[in-house]
Amino acid sequence: MIQSIEVKDNVNTQRKKIHPHKFTMWVALGSIVMMFAGFTSAYIVKRQQPGWTTFDIPRAFWYSTAVILISSVTAQMSVKAFKERNIRAYRNFITATAILGLVFIALQIAGFWSIWKSGITFSGSGAGQFLYVIAGLHVLHVLGGVIALAVMFVRAFSATTRNYDSVPIEVASTYWHFVDLLWIYLFVFFLVIH
Repeated sequence: MIQSIEVKDNVNTQRKKIHPHKFTMWVALGSIVMMFAGFTSAYIVKRQQPGWTTFDIPRAFWYSTAVILISSVTAQMSVKAFKERNIRAYRNFITATAILGLVFIALQIAGFWSIWKSGITFSGSGAGQFLYVIAGLHVLHVLGGVIALAVMFVRAFSATTRNYDSVPIEVASTYWHFVDLLWIYLFVFFLVIH
């Protein structure tokens, strides 16, 4: 009797623990938030300097915002389908998420190219320097998310593995939601502060 109670307590304790991959991801996301908070705070301080150039928000950024929001929905639907072991739906949703991620990147490139053509260059003004450093860091994080989605896409169509551990897709989806929220933050920041 005592042994069965101990086993139940051990099972309950294990269920309450966070998976090490999820914990590592949350620590990394916390440090990324701090980094972007530092850069955007510096942007606010530096824009008071003489010769600071402002820019208009390109239309491509509005479209990319809609695309990444839709991709977050498809990412979440892929997690739901995977947990329900509906592999066909999972494949469809993870494919849609990966494609939307690539469309987001293309729209971001178009938007930043538009800003570059308007005269805001990396060497031209403080605004350009901060803008492209912040954008470059965001692009690196988006590429990380797209790579994670590509790995999930390949695994979804792989006939050799049939592992129903949802942790990898949950981590990839959570990271993609984070990239989504990070872009929303940056988009609103540049709308208000630019």
